Amino acid sequence: MANIIACNLGSYGRYRAVAYEHLRAIGLTNVEIGVPAPDALPGLLDELGRYGLKVTSVLGKCDLSNPECVEGMKPQAEAATRLGARIVFLSVKTNGIPLPVAYERLRGVGEVMAAAGLTAALETHPDLIHNADVALETMRAVDHPCVRVNFDTANIYYYNEGRTAVEELRKIAPYVVSVHLKDTNGGCRAHHFPTLGQGVVDYPEVFRVLNGLGMYGPFTLELEGIAGEQLSEEQQKARVADSFAYLKRIGAV
Repeated sequence: MANIIACNLGSYGRYRAVAYEHLRAIGLTNVEIGVPAPDALPGLLDELGRYGLKVTSVLGKCDLSNPECVEGMKPQAEAATRLGARIVFLSVKTNGIPLPVAYERLRGVGEVMAAAGLTAALETHPDLIHNADVALETMRAVDHPCVRVNFDTANIYYYNEGRTAVEELRKIAPYVVSVHLKDTNGGCRAHHFPTLGQGVVDYPEVFRVLNGLGMYGPFTLELEGIAGEQLSEEQQKARVADSFAYLKRIGAV
């Protein structure tokens, strides 16, 4: 089975306006986008269709400290369904609420996802998913089949010391339904996220681990760049194209 490779539009930095055209040109036809406002949805669908692009995941919002957060997921789930996505990416934190309350609200999110045929993928962020041990605790406590993990290969290094992406992935892999492909120099709290293949992440092994469990994506490019750099439009596009080419070289595409 072929891996589903996608691109988060943030990978284009300040040049998002050229993203669709460039993605079509390099043959990368899956995208991860934010949940649009309802009145923007028809135009967005038309634009995606013009460029032959498919939405594989959407970037949702869920503030677990808000008692209405579960209800707030319903219109987002509807938008994801209309866009044809199956994954709703969420960055969640407890924001001061007790863990049992956070878990219960995440179960509620799971129910909304289940009703729409979707899965919520929780990002590798503090304080619920920032490493495998914490993520396992969260997954087991929430215990909902439609609440799973988005594994970010660089965030393991950014938020932790003494851990590697592959070691952490092996622990949590059965819960992973999506991946953010982001390379890193390996430094904790180091905003150094270069072109794929130029950092420390062992991507061939990342794909071996997940493919071995029957997980083929979406694997989404999330190229956040290096602190202080100012890329031109051509350099930004080259980073996306070169990252995609790297995935081809290692046999992931």
